[in-house]
Amino acid sequence: MKLLALLLLPFIAQARADSATAWIRINQLGYTPGGVKVAVLGIKNDATVKTFALCEAGSNKVVFEGKTGNDFGAWGPFVHSWRLPFTAFQKSGNYYLKAGAARSPEFRIASDVYKGTADFCLQYMRQQRCGYNPFLKDSCHRDDGFTVYGPMPDGTHIDARGGWHDATDYLQYVTTSANATYHLLAAYRDFAPVFTDQHTASGEDGMNKVPDVLDEARWGLDWMLRMHPQEDQLFNQIADDRDHRGMRLPNQDTLTYGGNGMERPVYFCTGEPQGLKKYQNRSTGLASTAGKFTSAFALGANLLGKTDQGYASQLETRALSAYKLGLAKPGVCQTAPCGAPYFYEEDNWKDDMELAATQLGLLKKDNAITDQAKVWAREEPVTPWMGADTARHYQWYPFHNFGHYELAVQGDKKEWMEMYRKGIDAVWQKSRSNAFYRGIPFIWCSNNLTASFAIQCGLYRKATGDNTYRELEQACIDWLLGCNPWGTSMVVGLPFMGDMPEDPHSSFSHLYNYPVSGGLVDGPVYTSIYKGLLGIKLNNGDEYAPFQSDLAVYHDDFGDYSTNEPTMDGTASLIYLMAAQEYESAHVKKKP
Repeated sequence: MKLLALLLLPFIAQARADSATAWIRINQLGYTPGGVKVAVLGIKNDATVKTFALCEAGSNKVVFEGKTGNDFGAWGPFVHSWRLPFTAFQKSGNYYLKAGAARSPEFRIASDVYKGTADFCLQYMRQQRCGYNPFLKDSCHRDDGFTVYGPMPDGTHIDARGGWHDATDYLQYVTTSANATYHLLAAYRDFAPVFTDQHTASGEDGMNKVPDVLDEARWGLDWMLRMHPQEDQLFNQIADDRDHRGMRLPNQDTLTYGGNGMERPVYFCTGEPQGLKKYQNRSTGLASTAGKFTSAFALGANLLGKTDQGYASQLETRALSAYKLGLAKPGVCQTAPCGAPYFYEEDNWKDDMELAATQLGLLKKDNAITDQAKVWAREEPVTPWMGADTARHYQWYPFHNFGHYELAVQGDKKEWMEMYRKGIDAVWQKSRSNAFYRGIPFIWCSNNLTASFAIQCGLYRKATGDNTYRELEQACIDWLLGCNPWGTSMVVGLPFMGDMPEDPHSSFSHLYNYPVSGGLVDGPVYTSIYKGLLGIKLNNGDEYAPFQSDLAVYHDDFGDYSTNEPTMDGTASLIYLMAAQEYESAHVKKKP
């Protein structure tokens, strides 16, 4: 692929530190000339480090010197830690940092460090396709599925083929898929120039005069239309945790659920608790799922209206019917567990209906619908996990509220962006006391929260011009790309030759050494959470043992599904985030 040529660079080869007690963590992808540039120094002894130097990689010449500033003290595995800012240096080239006894890996400063990254991450989305899978060049789950909980008799066949597998398992959820679809559509809307056309609609190599990101979004929309087949019918989920019975490729899945042959259960949205065996969720309504259907359909209809009016009309019809169902049954529609206690414990729905109303109001040019969005926005001004120490799994989802930004774009930025600012500042108050500016709780899928929070920071800055939280925003991006205690990127295959997940929790890589390129892994979790999870066993030791702590752990090991499993919805958020970085770096000039 052409975009890989931009990543096949030797600058990012992981360098060993000169000392076993001091490390400099960097964004391994690199830094843009006009962007925020900060590394983090962590040490495990009582030394004091007051200065650092930026050196040219080829000549070893010192090109910039700076002061470390305040010692942030102990955090995670480190006894002392400092931020190393070199934002003022803007010359492109290959460099490394020195501070005390530590030396960083080499990195680039260049305007194109993010170029091609969003397209790169689309590889993982294509690999997660259900139905026809272009990576395997084969189909899977052709017979989906049979209904459960519906008004029709259980076991009734419904055509629910397509969509994406949620993660390494083959469950499928509207909850995450609709959110992913919205991010892909919004990425195309906001940053179309960064995306290329290297694949056909089926995901295979070729060109179809449609950017690949839009092909991928439409794959999600097609499946969602099957999951909302009639105006009074919503389905939310395919399969359940009975899926978790051994590793296999999707086209080799022979697991049966007691239906007709290879059909899998398709869960009807009832708005009441569900769970076929020991465990049940706490559903109270339809609005969280209905709102997600609506926002994706409405945005899709807006974007595709000029190129495919018939399809756009179909999306508009279903956006309206889903919205009506959300109005009729407010409340949350959680995913359904079965034999295990894990499910997506979403507890909020007004954010989903707010976003739905912003998009539907825009599509229909109906101010009354937009006014209803404002009511819901004022009832949940801040996404509740922001500023909290913990939350249940996917308790507050999506992890940032796109609706506030959409209202700001349509007018009265001050009120809606003040809501964004309050959420950002709540995280900032927790972040400012540690050198990594880490204020996001280490709950399951912490990387997904990190990507979403960085998006919110960027949208706030874009809408207001306020750079107060610019360094916090960049710290989140840098965290995902290596500026974290473990010194590893959290994206499989990115950057090439960097320290990145090499043994992710994936059947593709574990069974056949197939790369799962572009996938964002779950990320670190509180050590207390890790110790309480079922079925985790490290298979290949712990290469990051020196950097584990009582605070949080991360393992690049297939056996750790809690920190090293790529997820589809997290990757979709990352695609939006990387597209934003590439687009901005191409349009921002260096400061004089």
